[in-house]
Amino acid sequence: MSTAPRLSFLKGHGTENDFVIVPDLDGRLELSAAAVARICDRRAGVGGDGLIRVVRSSAHPEARDMADRAEWFMDYRNSDGSIAEMCGNGVRVFARYLQRAGLAEVGDLAVATRAGVRRIHIAKDTGDAARPGDAAAGTDGPITVEMGEAALPESGPDGEITVTVGERSWSARNVNMGNPHAVAFVDDLAQAGELLAAPAVHPASAYPHGTNVEFVVDRGPRHVAMRVHERGSGETRSCGTGACAVMVATARRDGSDPAVTGHPVTYTVDVPGGRLVISERPDGTVEMTGPAVIVAEGELDPAWLGTALG
Repeated sequence: MSTAPRLSFLKGHGTENDFVIVPDLDGRLELSAAAVARICDRRAGVGGDGLIRVVRSSAHPEARDMADRAEWFMDYRNSDGSIAEMCGNGVRVFARYLQRAGLAEVGDLAVATRAGVRRIHIAKDTGDAARPGDAAAGTDGPITVEMGEAALPESGPDGEITVTVGERSWSARNVNMGNPHAVAFVDDLAQAGELLAAPAVHPASAYPHGTNVEFVVDRGPRHVAMRVHERGSGETRSCGTGACAVMVATARRDGSDPAVTGHPVTYTVDVPGGRLVISERPDGTVEMTGPAVIVAEGELDPAWLGTALG
């Protein structure tokens, strides 16, 4: 009989940014970077843009100091196994799992992440959780996440950042949403190329641990569309923190700063996998609203898992 561990998992997505969810409530599981990469492998594993481990904050050394404010910690890993500070779509899926498992209810919720505590609101099922035609339409209600404040650090001797794909280069805005982003406005999203490899970003010193790169086009008044190369994952169908970074960069480009005007501003951000609505309040807090869907659950084969865990 196999002595390999048995591991339950779920699969979920937020605007088609998909994740393997591993409930490990008491923090007993050790997942190496190699094991995460194998689980997230789309051909030889479950497949996902990342892995979310669900742990009680009190049971995780990186979250114990947040346990008095948030019962649950989102231990998020990129698909290559590297650790990430935060994932906006992932935290909505994390909240949906807690709701599904009976660990959270409709209403307000606090979740600990490596970027700090994020406050979340799970709406009631309204029957229109996504725009008509989206796969998530008619499922559980949308989830709103307080994503914290955006930081707009200066970079390089002249504060300029450049993003390059092939022979094309664009000026970019450095926006930090708990994780780093370089936001470039382009004429056509196709100019971003295949995004199989990370676009070149200059100066590299602006992002010592790498960065997510967003390419943005205008769709209408306070309405943009984007593509993204996520650090450690490649191009993904959506990126929640990236959509927030895009909203802030676009608002500043458009001359809008709620801290100055005293009025909130809201943008619609289309991603390849759907639509997100992003708002910035006068106090600087950025809020993201969008769908989150659990699509499957199961158990990893013990023999395969034993080889994955090595």
